[in-house]
Amino acid sequence: MINIIISGAPGSGKGTQSDLIVENFRLKHLSTGDMLRAEIAAGTELGHQVEKLVSAGAYVPDNLIIDIISNAVSQIDDSYNGLILDGFPRTVEQAQALEEILEQTGKKISLFLDIHVDEEELIDRLLKRGQIQGRKDDNLETIKERLKVYNAKTQPISDFYKKKNNYYRIEGSGEIEEIYGKIEDIINLVSKE
Repeated sequence: MINIIISGAPGSGKGTQSDLIVENFRLKHLSTGDMLRAEIAAGTELGHQVEKLVSAGAYVPDNLIIDIISNAVSQIDDSYNGLILDGFPRTVEQAQALEEILEQTGKKISLFLDIHVDEEELIDRLLKRGQIQGRKDDNLETIKERLKVYNAKTQPISDFYKKKNNYYRIEGSGEIEEIYGKIEDIINLVSKE
């Protein structure tokens, strides 16, 4: 069983690479962004709270995200070879909570994939995505705020996983298949250990 966290700034290609990993390794994909967008689309109370935060470029409070992830992890069955988390954890506190959640089910994180793309390219990608997908949170002001928040809160997670010796930095510029090839090599290497 292999359990992966895929991390990177907004627009780094986490979702695209996650889809390829899921397809090739039969992992359960847990994307907090997708889960939260579903709540917004459903018009739930949580969805209304999340929409206000996301529109301002802010993060959803740890306790709400941790509850959502804990519930999702508890529902993973044996038909999967593990899981991939996309968009979680985003803070060291969330990473610590994730360790506890997984420990309760006899699981642990196998590898932390950190996709790096320079900021100018990230902004360009997100603006294009906003035009194509019509996502309200992909406007220049919100993008800059999200990147600022990412750098302040999410970057320390890299150090957390470096200490656990399961951190891998991936260069995220280039062709999708080329980037995936690097990721696939790492997953194959780790899964043989």
